[in-house]
Amino acid sequence: MTALATLRREARHRRFMAELRLQTASGIIDTEAFTLDTVADAIKGKGLSWLDIKRPDDSVKNFLLNVMEFDELAVEDIFGHADTTAMKFSNHRFVVVNARDADNQLDTEPVAIFLSDDLIITVRHTSIPALMKFRRRFKEAEDDELALGIDFLLYEMLDAIADDWQPILGRYSKTLDELEFCVFDPEEKYDNLLEGLHDLKRHLREASKSIESLHAVTLRMLNQKLKLISSGVTVYFSDLNQLCTALVKRANNYSAGATSTRDTYLSNISMELSKSNAQLTEVMTTLTIIGAIMLPLTLIAGIFGMNNEDLPLDMVGGFWGIISMMTIFAVSMLVMFWRRGWLNNFAKK
Repeated sequence: MTALATLRREARHRRFMAELRLQTASGIIDTEAFTLDTVADAIKGKGLSWLDIKRPDDSVKNFLLNVMEFDELAVEDIFGHADTTAMKFSNHRFVVVNARDADNQLDTEPVAIFLSDDLIITVRHTSIPALMKFRRRFKEAEDDELALGIDFLLYEMLDAIADDWQPILGRYSKTLDELEFCVFDPEEKYDNLLEGLHDLKRHLREASKSIESLHAVTLRMLNQKLKLISSGVTVYFSDLNQLCTALVKRANNYSAGATSTRDTYLSNISMELSKSNAQLTEVMTTLTIIGAIMLPLTLIAGIFGMNNEDLPLDMVGGFWGIISMMTIFAVSMLVMFWRRGWLNNFAKK
């Protein structure tokens, strides 16, 4: 029982520990072969390296501050609310972008990136699919590409995050086309159209957070006054900036299309409601006319139909006199309604 409790305790401890992954140009280094304190020794002489840290804890904070000697404010950002940025310090550079996370709810999470000499460090709090793509890119990179330095790895990472959105935006485009078809289909009514349009708008907003952060970072990277990247990778970042610009336009166009489709759907609903109200008004008008004519006639018939000898039937001409009076009253009411235009709907029919 004690051994089982110990195993459970260790499992819980591992679950809340930071996950480390170290990859060099030579390959992946086993997690058992290094610790945060021995990263420098593990990558020595192995060229460009990437340390990926998931769910950072206090040991990671201590490593970044005391071992790597990174800027304190930059390190604090990754444990708080990290905003999109690209900055250069005396011994490192610091970049934060938003990327798509891997949970079932589509949203974005910040990825903090530190660059120091031949080492690139990523710090994140959740799984990021784009980093899996970057892992393959790093493994398959050519020697002449790696010769460009750590800036090339930064380009590959940001490009992987941007490419991660292309199939997602493709699905959004298909979803938008389907919703537009449903809205403009006159032969069938579809359920949950408004909810679908709102969900699409929400997903596009999340996509824009990541894409626009990438766009902002690449623009800063290309600013020669800031000297954030070497001249050898400028052409790569220019290409990445063009991709981000295209993605921003796609996301904005889809968002505008979703808004237009939603407005059209609401207009159709409003028109149908107006037609329904018009039909209801017509029915109420008809009932009002019938009631206005029949109620007085019912009153006359009720009075002269009473079993009372004092009724002056002879004064009104008896039975046929009463019928004539009721007819004249009904015709007079119809003429009055016609002059007021209440009978126009019946004339159109």
